[in-house]
Amino acid sequence: METYFYNSHKYDDIMGLPHHVSASRPHMPRGDRAAQFSPFSALSGFGAAIRETGRQTDPRIGLSEDDRAVLDANLQMIQEKLADRPEAEVTYFQPDDCKSGGSYCKISGRIRKIDACGRILVMENGTRIPLDEIIGLREKEDCS
Repeated sequence: METYFYNSHKYDDIMGLPHHVSASRPHMPRGDRAAQFSPFSALSGFGAAIRETGRQTDPRIGLSEDDRAVLDANLQMIQEKLADRPEAEVTYFQPDDCKSGGSYCKISGRIRKIDACGRILVMENGTRIPLDEIIGLREKEDCS
């Protein structure tokens, strides 16, 4: 004979009693209680590794000798006007910290200094750009 819950009467004695509340332990917050039943991630960090692998980077562009000569001429022209804090637009390669490749950035602003020994171009806002990473440099014309 099969016994189903609705045919069983073994819990009839406690069915009408109030819910037990512990006097010695605080009530568990709902969020903590729900966390007990959340899925367990046996491979912690695996999702982040997959996202990092899928993140795209750009390859570094090599400049031709002609492009390098134009860039050097523009850099020299800006170097001569450095006392006037020339405004320029700089395109440079930002290497990625985690994988090969990187991204190309473009910044506009006034140039504070060019450190030839350290091979760094310093913008007025504090951005430091390695000279070897610059692929484009153009002085902006004054509209005033």
